[in-house]
Amino acid sequence: MTAPMVTRATGSSLQRLAEESWDRVAAGSVLHYEGAQWTGTQLAERIRRVSGGLREAGLRTGERVVVCMANCSEVGVTYHAVWRAGAVATPVLFLLSESELRHVLADSGAVFAVTTPEFLPKVTAAAAGLDGVRGIIVCGDPPEQDGGPELLRFDELETSAAASLVDTDPAALAALLYTGGTTGRAKGVMISHNALSSASWAATSTSHGDALRSALLPLPLSHVYGLMVSVMALHSPDPGTTVLMRGFDPAGWLRLAAEYRVNISPLVPSMLQMLLQQPLEDYDLSALARITSGAAPLPRQVAEEFGRRLPQVEIAEGYGCTETAAIIATSPIGQARPGSVGRPAPGAEVRIERQDGTAAGPGEDGEICVRGPMVMTGYWHAEQETEQAIRDGWLHTGDVGRLDSDGYLYIVDRIKDLIIRGGYNVYPRDVEDVLLGHPDVLAAAVVGRPDEKYGEEVVAFVQLRDGSAAGPAELVEFGRARLSAVKYPREVRIVDQVPLTSVMKTDRKRLRATLTG
Repeated sequence: MTAPMVTRATGSSLQRLAEESWDRVAAGSVLHYEGAQWTGTQLAERIRRVSGGLREAGLRTGERVVVCMANCSEVGVTYHAVWRAGAVATPVLFLLSESELRHVLADSGAVFAVTTPEFLPKVTAAAAGLDGVRGIIVCGDPPEQDGGPELLRFDELETSAAASLVDTDPAALAALLYTGGTTGRAKGVMISHNALSSASWAATSTSHGDALRSALLPLPLSHVYGLMVSVMALHSPDPGTTVLMRGFDPAGWLRLAAEYRVNISPLVPSMLQMLLQQPLEDYDLSALARITSGAAPLPRQVAEEFGRRLPQVEIAEGYGCTETAAIIATSPIGQARPGSVGRPAPGAEVRIERQDGTAAGPGEDGEICVRGPMVMTGYWHAEQETEQAIRDGWLHTGDVGRLDSDGYLYIVDRIKDLIIRGGYNVYPRDVEDVLLGHPDVLAAAVVGRPDEKYGEEVVAFVQLRDGSAAGPAELVEFGRARLSAVKYPREVRIVDQVPLTSVMKTDRKRLRATLTG
């Protein structure tokens, strides 16, 4: 497989790039969703009309529109319609609580919110009393409700006349995304048109080839990942077929992958673990050639088992964050290395930094820093936090990693997740990888709890496979035999399920709360 020739438009806003790309993209692109399908031409016409509807509803250049939706065709249409109107997309995961959503609406100064009917009560409650929110746009049939902002129907926006393009500066704000808020209130991340376009171009140029023309998308589009995916097709000479899932379920993913002869699919490690519990061999997955994994480290055991059962599939890890429009490193087609998240993405420079600020050498651990056109402009209304994050032009990610002599990046752990036991550093991932080697362990998460003697003690939360009977003492001994005296967990807690965040990462904050609460 070879990477395709992709187009890269610099100095253009996303709406200008779309206007210049649609004729080419429309010729071969098709979106499938729950039995319906749209060609690129049909989607482009929907975008023009919805953009006109938004302008008629009062949306003005630079204003923010919150997008809180389950996956559906209207998510991508909304993003492009907002950009065409010269405004700013603010995607939020529908799993946010009412108070978290209210913070985003208020902090961003959003004037509209777009949602699907099942989330309308939460969005309405979150917007209650916020004078800035002028209306809520609902896809589908909205339930009746009293009070709150004006309700607008998405399909009525589509009856509007097609809007002309409102062009903006490529350096202007295209998206305002809110971080998870694991260390406090979520901060708005400012992503410019050029940053999002650069990230999408980098992803397209490294992860799509001639034999990868059918993609299955199960990840939430109301997220930085969805923003990037919504722009990727504009850089591809032949985007092909996209199959969109409303939400991930392993049996549904397998059915769609077989039905549409899918070639590529982006997943997160927890999804791969769920798929391994399914009868993969009962489905015709012969067309599947590549799975990209991101959002969290992929356990070696999961990748190896998937490789044994589907040997034709390349498992390629990638790495990014909200502050880089979802991309920092990618594994080029046919060049994935086990345990590595790949090389720096095109346009990105990666530096490993020691605690004293100097550059680390090959194989040496340090903080991962990145600079390039995909890096955020800064945090919304947070100059001090921006200065702390971007120093001397380098974004400091807060992640620990190392580069090998060939330039491949390896993620060690999050700096904030580091456990310091008796003055020694313990990275949770090292302990988790060992515990996952036990045949009875399905998932593991390691955190530190306060300890008077050692400062912190290593505690593991373990989810067992169905029918397994391993106990805490056995798992402690398993770790003791394979880890240094500093690292092995002194305490193992068996849980029904290792908790995940809304983006399906291990929820360490919740686990720590169980130890200190």
